Amino acid sequence: MITAGRTAVFFGGCVPASPDEEHLAHNIGALLAEHGFAMWHGGYNGLMEHAAKGAAKHDAPVVAVSIRDMPWGAFNPHVTDTILVTGMGERIHTFLDPADIVIAMAGGVGTLHELTAALWYAGNIRQVPVVIAGATARRLLAFLRAERWLYASPTRPLDFLHEIGDAAGLLPLITARTASDRSTS
Repeated sequence: MITAGRTAVFFGGCVPASPDEEHLAHNIGALLAEHGFAMWHGGYNGLMEHAAKGAAKHDAPVVAVSIRDMPWGAFNPHVTDTILVTGMGERIHTFLDPADIVIAMAGGVGTLHELTAALWYAGNIRQVPVVIAGATARRLLAFLRAERWLYASPTRPLDFLHEIGDAAGLLPLITARTASDRSTS
């Protein structure tokens, strides 16, 4: 498997919600790359491509994780490595098992699946930071909370979950992650 120090997983849709969210995805990719993260994503266009472009601008590895033989089209031009798996469950674990941070933005049902899998994974398997970025994804999170699809409990706290409106909101998480990395090495 491909490894490159710290891994940021980016979930975002093919059809961006707005030009502002395209810009945010690019800035998130750039900021993560500046802080030594490899960018893992689905590999396709839209918000994924904007995040990948931001990461590639700083020479970060950009990894596409996809399902072998799926007719989803060509990978975006910023992809430097690929991981092809046989099914969706394997794809989700390929993303989440090495993740140091997960960022989710707007998207379609595929992005919704990835986001809910990340929330379940972080709450039940390994507490990896899950960051909800941009107005569209933040509205989804508000809905999930209001309808009690997502709530904290004594056995399942949500302290892994974070919301940001701009890329700078990642800095405290990146700083905390860097300090944690230094203390374990």
